[in-house]
Amino acid sequence: MIKSIKFISFLFALSVINCVSAQIKTEVVSSFPKTLAIDGKDLQKNYELIAAKDADKVRALKSLLKKADKLLEEANVYSVMDKKPIPPSGDKHDYMSTGPYWWPDPTKPDGLPYIKKDGLRNPTYYDISDSQELDKVEDAALILALAYYFTHINKYANFASKLIKTWFLDAETRQNPNLNFGQGIPGLNSGRGTGIIETRDVYRVQDAAILIQETPNWSKENHQELKKWFSDYLTWMLESPIGKDEADSNNNHGTFYSEQIIAFSLFSDRPEVTLNEIEIFKNRIENQLKPDGSQPFELIRTKSWGYVNMNLFGYFLIARLAENANIQLWNQQISEGKNMKNALDWIVPYLKNEKVWEYEQIQKISYDETIKLLKYASKKYSNPEYEALAKKIDLKTYQSEINELTY
Repeated sequence: MIKSIKFISFLFALSVINCVSAQIKTEVVSSFPKTLAIDGKDLQKNYELIAAKDADKVRALKSLLKKADKLLEEANVYSVMDKKPIPPSGDKHDYMSTGPYWWPDPTKPDGLPYIKKDGLRNPTYYDISDSQELDKVEDAALILALAYYFTHINKYANFASKLIKTWFLDAETRQNPNLNFGQGIPGLNSGRGTGIIETRDVYRVQDAAILIQETPNWSKENHQELKKWFSDYLTWMLESPIGKDEADSNNNHGTFYSEQIIAFSLFSDRPEVTLNEIEIFKNRIENQLKPDGSQPFELIRTKSWGYVNMNLFGYFLIARLAENANIQLWNQQISEGKNMKNALDWIVPYLKNEKVWEYEQIQKISYDETIKLLKYASKKYSNPEYEALAKKIDLKTYQSEINELTY
């Protein structure tokens, strides 16, 4: 019975691929989706490669559809209303989390105020579900939207729209467009600018919404409502004391503040904000990099490898977003040696095992963001050696569905 089900699933996936191939051959693709963080031209190229039955792209689509179908089967939706604690405002619609690296002070009877242990995540962080559930919305919405884009099957878009509406739009379940209570520290505060880092990946929801536009369950009105939500959140980031506090950060928090301002202003059609923040970001590169391309603010962390790669991915993501405003940052030279390519090339000897990472790294090294950096660099700097290096250091991550289908 199980073998029969697997065989039927295989035949369905094969039929979907053939269906996509037929559609592409008969509907010559003349335009690409106007996604923001994902390059729509790459999506179009991969769409056509699937039609041509490129083995790697077909394999990636089959794997993506398997994940999308599992999401449909499980039918889980998420909301800020799911959390058990009530924010200090008394309104569960407000997002809430605690500082992940903050722990009870063992010298105090009540443990208050909490003290910081950099890089050591307090398991009680997960007692509040908002951050984990938002991550699931981002992941699932993008998987489903991509499944819809490559197959034109409405069921994927329909569930993506349900996830987005539940978290952002529906009156009974939506998040209020603020992070007043993000990463609070027991005994010190109920929220701080540092918490804004937890919405750094919400750009994936924006791209998902763009991909499912005008499908049966995602109307023009829905899209405008989502734009309004992001515009309101953007205003909060720019004008609130907590938002202004994060804007002053000089490390990866400042980078991802700029990334969000640029992404949200692009999506909500506020070009003057986009252009202003791009100029601010240029100054961040100047302040964050040394002439040799190293990142001193990240290298002092207890998970230095992770933060160096994370911050550099923020640079590359901003450069991709800036292309939507017809601004090229890939070769932007701020001052001697201070550019994104030099920052990437600074870590390359470690990837080639020419150097051993001598900085503190209390967590096992992973390459999730590194692979994306190298794939970006291969294209933007016209150097296939970056792509070859990506395959060599972590083939499994290189071949993941998202990496295969969005680059």
